[in-house]
Amino acid sequence: MKVVAFNGSPRQNGNTAVMINQILTVLQNHGIDTEMIQIGGQALRGCAACGWCGRNPVGKCVVDDDPVNNWIAKMIAADGIIIGSPTYFANMTAETKALIDRAGYVTRRNGNLLRRKIGAAVVAFRRAGGINVFNAINDFFLINQMIVPGSSYWNLGMGREAGDVDSDAEGLQTMETLAENIAWLLKLIERN
Repeated sequence: MKVVAFNGSPRQNGNTAVMINQILTVLQNHGIDTEMIQIGGQALRGCAACGWCGRNPVGKCVVDDDPVNNWIAKMIAADGIIIGSPTYFANMTAETKALIDRAGYVTRRNGNLLRRKIGAAVVAFRRAGGINVFNAINDFFLINQMIVPGSSYWNLGMGREAGDVDSDAEGLQTMETLAENIAWLLKLIERN
């Protein structure tokens, strides 16, 4: 079993990474292979709406000068996908949006390649706007026919400066509960 996580924050070790790492640690303790990919801060192109991925069912985007095609391949190979983003003006980072748009078009137009995988959103926020990001990432999972586990609260962590989320005990507990639910689901799916 493998879970791949995408950190959409340009802060490689910021609050989003802290929360993702908390989840990955729990998953590793359950014997689940994990990988975190740093997407925030990279120069990524958004979807060109050209339709190439639908006319050429090879599981790739026509744009091939950034790492998104490699990341799409990792999503397809994984059993679970975590997408994390900080909240920027009540939305996700541009890099997170580029990944979601391009991966969504490619995988949906090539036979719903993410169907029945597990998806989990992780969102860092300062004071407000995080629910919009949480919902947008979950919309990506749901339209791709993925399974979205819940937690003890929405998968949000509060903090502005890098490391502030370490003081959000409820947010960290939410990540731990989410990780336990992901592990349980993955094991249940593997048995069937």
